[in-house]
Amino acid sequence: MRPIRLLCRAVLLLVVLSAGSMASSQIVLGQIGPFTGPLAADATGLNQGIKAYLAQANKAGGIRGQKLTLFEADDRFSGEGFAEQFPKAMEKKPLALISPMGSAAIKRMLDDKLLDTAPVVVVNGVPGAESLRTPGHPKFFHVRAGDKQEIEEIVNHAQTLGMSKLATLYQDLPTGTSGMTMVQEAVKTVPGGKIQLNAVKSGPDAAALAAAARQIAAQGVQGVLVIGPPPFIVDGIAALRKADVTQPLFVLSYVSVAQIVKVVGVAGARGVGIAQAFPDPNDKMLPVQREFQAAMKEAFPQMQEYTEFQLEGYLSARTVGEALKHPKNTGLSAANLAATLSTMGEIDIGGFHLDFSKGNAGSRYVNIGVIGRDGQVYY
Repeated sequence: MRPIRLLCRAVLLLVVLSAGSMASSQIVLGQIGPFTGPLAADATGLNQGIKAYLAQANKAGGIRGQKLTLFEADDRFSGEGFAEQFPKAMEKKPLALISPMGSAAIKRMLDDKLLDTAPVVVVNGVPGAESLRTPGHPKFFHVRAGDKQEIEEIVNHAQTLGMSKLATLYQDLPTGTSGMTMVQEAVKTVPGGKIQLNAVKSGPDAAALAAAARQIAAQGVQGVLVIGPPPFIVDGIAALRKADVTQPLFVLSYVSVAQIVKVVGVAGARGVGIAQAFPDPNDKMLPVQREFQAAMKEAFPQMQEYTEFQLEGYLSARTVGEALKHPKNTGLSAANLAATLSTMGEIDIGGFHLDFSKGNAGSRYVNIGVIGRDGQVYY
């Protein structure tokens, strides 16, 4: 009987060691995001881009001989949901979390100091509000340009178009009010003359937006910048068009073209300028665009067109990969990943540049895309 017991113990030990070896042969990444609610499509787009990069990297042999894996968790587009999912996610021992989404979720992460003790790095986050970046956290690295850079580019673009009188429709919450402050600062620094700015604050309900839109329609402005979370932006565009505001409208990069067209139609969306924090996902000029499209085609062969959020997810995950492969990285840990990102200098991902050596905001890339008469965005 004793030899049989020893044999069973040996087999059990072999199974345990084998399981441990399998666990250590994987680099685990996670995404806690709003997979239900108004931003579900955007969270899914980020997820698809992340998965496309992971498949691309794994096909090339992984990183340091280890495969990359991803898990998802739904925070229901709420800070409470994010706080609930975070400890559950940590049980899976992720090296990094990719692109949490929503002001409430990111604010809860920072306010609750969830990153102070958790052995994890967060790479990218949506939105890029300055209130979520300053002071931020040393383990929270931003791949997208912030609201400040987007607003400055919009104001400069408006000035280039000869506009001298702008209105801002902004939501009465921290993201909107902080954005409004940045618009006021950007207007003061416009070269070649001043821009008159009219600010209109609104709640997100239909009646408040309708009243705010009528107020803007009576001001005779040449353009309107709408600031707030995606649902507010889309509903704000609809209210402005309903109030016969036909002038160009400008929005930040959080809202997708598909969302706008779905709510206001192609005619209402025409002429809306959208700040873009990443290159055109459907162009082929930069190597990263071609590499992204090749990865998406391999992972999702049924897709013909790609979205900005898919490219954002791809670039966010690839930022992790580039850091893990870098000679400065001395091991697969969150501490080493954070140290590598902070010290590796410029990261050139096929023409898209990041640099975290001067702070945790790595990119200043902003472009302006305009929705055309066919409902497509043109850069």
